[in-house]
Amino acid sequence: MMKQNIEEIQKEIISEFSELTDWEEKFQYLIELGEELPKFPDEKRTEEYLVPGCQSRVWVAPKLTEGKLEFDADSDTALTKGLIAILIRVFSGQSPEDIANASLGFIEEVGLAKFLSISRRNGLFSMVQKLKGYAEKV
Repeated sequence: MMKQNIEEIQKEIISEFSELTDWEEKFQYLIELGEELPKFPDEKRTEEYLVPGCQSRVWVAPKLTEGKLEFDADSDTALTKGLIAILIRVFSGQSPEDIANASLGFIEEVGLAKFLSISRRNGLFSMVQKLKGYAEKV
């Protein structure tokens, strides 16, 4: 099976969110996505992997495999963990160039930017910057 590109993954996420009727369901879905993340290695819970600008503590660790970036991530709050889970779903397995150049229209389209508090929204954009920053350094 061909790996989906960033646009295809975003369309899939938009479709999943469109089936949820209200924000309570959408937040619950995000929390469930966060619960599905693999265990984050304790040795990577360091300043180096911490996302700056987040109210919660969020860690993201990149791994380059055969020209594609994979990400491990974790957070100390359920909703934030869901947000980083959805971002790494979009970015993991993609080339650094595709990640660096990605436009993340799904954030607006599913209403995340509108329904998150200002501090969570800022944290979300900090997570995007951290992920794209890794891609630009490769």
